[in-house]
Amino acid sequence: MTVLTSLPGLGPRTSAAIPTSAGQVVLAIGASTTSSDTTVQLFTRVPGGWQPAALAWQGHNAVDGWTAEHYAGDSKSPVGIFGLTDAGGLLPDPGTKLRYTQSSGFTINGTGFRNEPLAGSFDYVIAINYNRTPGTSPMDPTMPMGASRGGGIWLHVDHGGPTHACVSVPRDDMKQLLLTLDPALKPVVVMGDRGSLAR
Repeated sequence: MTVLTSLPGLGPRTSAAIPTSAGQVVLAIGASTTSSDTTVQLFTRVPGGWQPAALAWQGHNAVDGWTAEHYAGDSKSPVGIFGLTDAGGLLPDPGTKLRYTQSSGFTINGTGFRNEPLAGSFDYVIAINYNRTPGTSPMDPTMPMGASRGGGIWLHVDHGGPTHACVSVPRDDMKQLLLTLDPALKPVVVMGDRGSLAR
């Protein structure tokens, strides 16, 4: 079993900001501040450090990269550490321990920034607790910081291109993530561009 003493790519400030209660970390590292390519990997806290999942997944973030201060419509993903408490999707619950809301409201059509079809992107989603109320459906429109700061930011199924602000993960890996995350371990996502997270 591989055990890392620290999470790869994280600097002292970012590492120190991870809650000590967090037993699972989804680490999403973007290639640069302007890149929409992201590597995503799950880590579980074990004695002596962190155990990585077997493989890292290749996904996407917002089309214009990352920002430390996200606003609605800026086409950037927020840099930060956010809880993962609630999930949902168009498809039935695959067996996750997270709260799960199945709804036809997760239906999406049209095409993305690379003219790729978006259908199926919200078959499975995990709400990222940025400007939202934990314990509610991912579709809950409540935004505690106000609508100008954006919201509805999720981990969701990758559609082969950049997002508006979400982080996407390949379909099979998204399902595996849902099956692995455990609210008892208080999972968080640590997300941002490589340079920001290295601080």
